Amino acid sequence: MIKFTVNIDPITRIEGHLAVRIEVEDGRVAKAFSSGEMFRGFEVLLKGRDPLDAQQITQRICGVCPISHGMASVLAQDRAYGIAPTENGQLGRNLIQAANFLQSHIIHFYQLSALDFIDVAAVLAYEGSDPGLRELKSWVNAQLASDAIYPAAPFLPRYEGDYLRETDTNITILKHYLDALNMRAIAHRMAAVLAGKLPHAPGLVPGGITETITAEKIASLEAMLSKLRTFIDHCYLPDVLETTAAFPQYLREGRGCSNFLVYGAYPDSNENTDIFPPGVVIGGELSPLNMKLITEDTSHSFYSSQSGLPPGSGQTVPDHTHKDAYSWVKAPRYGGNVMEVGPLARIMVAALRKEDSALKNLTRQTLARFNMGLENLESVMGRHIARALECKVVADRSAAWIERLIPGETAFQDFEIPENGMGIGLTEAPRGALGHWISIRKGKIENYQCVVPTTWNCSPRDDRGVPGPVEQALVGTPVADDHNPIEAVRVVRSFDPCLACAVH
Repeated sequence: MIKFTVNIDPITRIEGHLAVRIEVEDGRVAKAFSSGEMFRGFEVLLKGRDPLDAQQITQRICGVCPISHGMASVLAQDRAYGIAPTENGQLGRNLIQAANFLQSHIIHFYQLSALDFIDVAAVLAYEGSDPGLRELKSWVNAQLASDAIYPAAPFLPRYEGDYLRETDTNITILKHYLDALNMRAIAHRMAAVLAGKLPHAPGLVPGGITETITAEKIASLEAMLSKLRTFIDHCYLPDVLETTAAFPQYLREGRGCSNFLVYGAYPDSNENTDIFPPGVVIGGELSPLNMKLITEDTSHSFYSSQSGLPPGSGQTVPDHTHKDAYSWVKAPRYGGNVMEVGPLARIMVAALRKEDSALKNLTRQTLARFNMGLENLESVMGRHIARALECKVVADRSAAWIERLIPGETAFQDFEIPENGMGIGLTEAPRGALGHWISIRKGKIENYQCVVPTTWNCSPRDDRGVPGPVEQALVGTPVADDHNPIEAVRVVRSFDPCLACAVH
């Protein structure tokens, strides 16, 4: 039996500092360990602050996910204050959150994951007269020839592997790599119309949003969304499906724990439903979400906090000497079960519900195209497909939300902060289920806890020694070369980890 250990530290092209150790036996991963490598302490510094500081401070947890944290925070405060946003306020929140979703998913595929599959060298070697190709090659060569410390970034250094073989496909996706940067800027501007600015939006507040809805803003939103929808329909979704067709083996790799958790997002009073309805899938069975079953274990995390506490009474006591610990990420569990969150989880919940939905129907069409079953989505490429499908659904629904905005109507519900109160804010960030728990005493924050998507997905082993979702997904992955573990990083990146959030 051939055995070797690979330490991948850091995992690049993700947000934050993640290290993964894999133990390989006979060419496949036998064990995996996922380690968040820093502590930031947001839950600690929020104690004693004015509750209205929360949505601004928590947005600083991450520069990629600020809207998600701001949304979860204002939702928690809505509950604590006993208020709800107006119709304009809810639609405005949905559009701000949607714009953040679109930019995050587009950037994840092109800037973070596509270089695992694109053959950049083949593009540079190709001789063609297309003006777009000349511009592309000129841009790439300029990066490679620059005087920067890492002149070849973001293309080199990287692991070598089996890349896309079709030159035209490589060229197309690399062109879209550049276009995606512009799409992100458009999505940011779209959110800023209603949120004030991005990142770290000041316009998200309890009771709704601060911006006034005008006809000019509605027209601006429509124009920007149109460009995003065109890119998603004609570039992003086709590129993901083309890559899937070229790498069918990655519809079998990276399966994971096969349990899924969704909190729900985008409440819509007009239809009394969510785009992403809440639900839990365990053992292939769908059941309603029960918040009382969520706890966080700390036996393998660098905290001396009591293990197994529910987030509402959670503790954050850092301890870098904690025995058996190997990560600054806690281990959330649902009734003791390891749960995957994110686009794949949202697809699974939607697909298993009796009710039809845009996401369910689009998933059914895609499965038919590839002649595969729902179980095939529990994979590396399945996560990329799920992300692209829900990106289209969110973009399409956003058009309807814009049409329902009413110029001049208020987007804010006034409120008073109670002396004492508690609130839970649950939503879906691009990377998955996000929850904020706030406890107020004598008008100040007594306790604040966040359980974020990557806390779930990149969790270490729990009190029973059961590995987290990424750790489980890596087991069985073929790794041919201990100096070139491209197969393993493809699995990890399919989860779109955000470690700045997970080590909050």
